[in-house]
Amino acid sequence: MSGKIDQELFTTHEHALTHQACPECGNELTMRFGKRGPFLGCSQYPNCEFIQPLHQNDGHIVKHLGKPCPECSDELVLRQGRYGMFIGCLNYPTCHHIEPLEKKAEDTHIACPSCDRGHLIERKSRYGKMFFACDQYPTCRFAVNHNPVSGCCQSCGYGLLIEKKLVSGMKLQCADRKCHAYQDVVESEPNE
Repeated sequence: MSGKIDQELFTTHEHALTHQACPECGNELTMRFGKRGPFLGCSQYPNCEFIQPLHQNDGHIVKHLGKPCPECSDELVLRQGRYGMFIGCLNYPTCHHIEPLEKKAEDTHIACPSCDRGHLIERKSRYGKMFFACDQYPTCRFAVNHNPVSGCCQSCGYGLLIEKKLVSGMKLQCADRKCHAYQDVVESEPNE
């Protein structure tokens, strides 16, 4: 095997691009590679510094929603942006109204065992994983990764249990990090 690198392998996808003229100077645009990935740049660089990204994540419209914008009454649209999908006004950049796609946090109606003022609500981490946290954040930073269940621990008396899925089935566990005791299932006696 020779130590030479076949340059044609690295430029085959470059030939698939249609040759475009630079809108600033009229010379040909060529594919370049930077720390954020490939882009098109003017062949006369550094005299002409025009660049164009290959992937357009600039908020292009994916779908018209047919609902009015609460700020300007124009139509709301689903857009694809740099950080994912979002709902925005069709009248952008004149109107800057945006809405997240995520639904409102669901209240579990379970009191927070840490601060006794808030309730636990369902949240989503930036990686898409669900967890339950106190709605008094940032004053109270209590959070659990499993479904919370009302009840007291049989070992330490802590005021919250969590559902834990095990190989043997669903078990209840103390939510206190110091205890984590599994709970005995108390079966109700049949009525005679």
